Amino acid sequence: MRLIYRAKLWLSVAGLVTLAGIVCFTVFGLKPGIDFTGGSLLEVVYQNKEERPIAQDIKKQAEALNIGAISVQLIDEKGAQLRFKEVTEEQHQTMLSALKQGNNATATGAVLKQVEELHFETIGPSIGQELKRKAAYAIVICLIVIISYIAWSFRRVSKPVASWKYGVASVIALFHDIILVVGVFAVLGKYWGIEIDSSFIAALLTVLGYSINDTIVVLDRVRENLPRSSEDFLGTVNTSINQTLARSVNTTLTTVLALLALLFFGGETVRYFILALTIGIASGAYSSIFIAAPILVIWEKWQRRS
Repeated sequence: MRLIYRAKLWLSVAGLVTLAGIVCFTVFGLKPGIDFTGGSLLEVVYQNKEERPIAQDIKKQAEALNIGAISVQLIDEKGAQLRFKEVTEEQHQTMLSALKQGNNATATGAVLKQVEELHFETIGPSIGQELKRKAAYAIVICLIVIISYIAWSFRRVSKPVASWKYGVASVIALFHDIILVVGVFAVLGKYWGIEIDSSFIAALLTVLGYSINDTIVVLDRVRENLPRSSEDFLGTVNTSINQTLARSVNTTLTTVLALLALLFFGGETVRYFILALTIGIASGAYSSIFIAAPILVIWEKWQRRS
């Protein structure tokens, strides 16, 4: 297949996707969870779905305690997740009691609802800011290490494209993958209230590692074919892509199928972590073949013309 001969088309598609991601992130921004802003998170489950009130009623029950603004999100059929400002342990227990009493909190002899606490955590604002700063450092350091490693691995490749350019092409491909995930979550945060937390950062770092692995498979085949190929650089890259295409697609497909199973059946707690991984890994298969390699081809053309 002559995939690489349509390099401008593949890069145009990637450019539009990247631009859309940047626009969504710039306009909507990401909705940070308590990991970054500080506050408390309480996750409960009712004994049966008939006992669980609607989100608005749960919010009224909790706000009656005068602890400030409260966000309520219903989970599955019987669960609920409440987010509010940092509270003491006494306020935490009072909150649980209010949820068990429901709308009959003031009635004598009321039957208590069967409410089980699944998870509770409190994070101070200073810790949240520190986590946000460290997350940014982790991503930047990861990118720097990736460029350095690829430049070192391809150090013996000097013609027709210098080794460091392989690293730059790989990072551009990674940027496409990351900004796609960020753009999707910006839209989810704006319209569905989906918040990002430390697991989202873990997902981004995982996408970086998985995507660069796929990219190196393709570029390494280019490096192996260059000394023994009778074709020009464009033809060599195209041959290398054809040789690795089935492996890249099959590897990504099996991974995405496993992630989709977790996405639909893994439960609420890991759903958005898995969603970020699924989007990023699927995007990584595209970027490895249709972004990193075409960038090298176009770069080599520019060199010959200059």
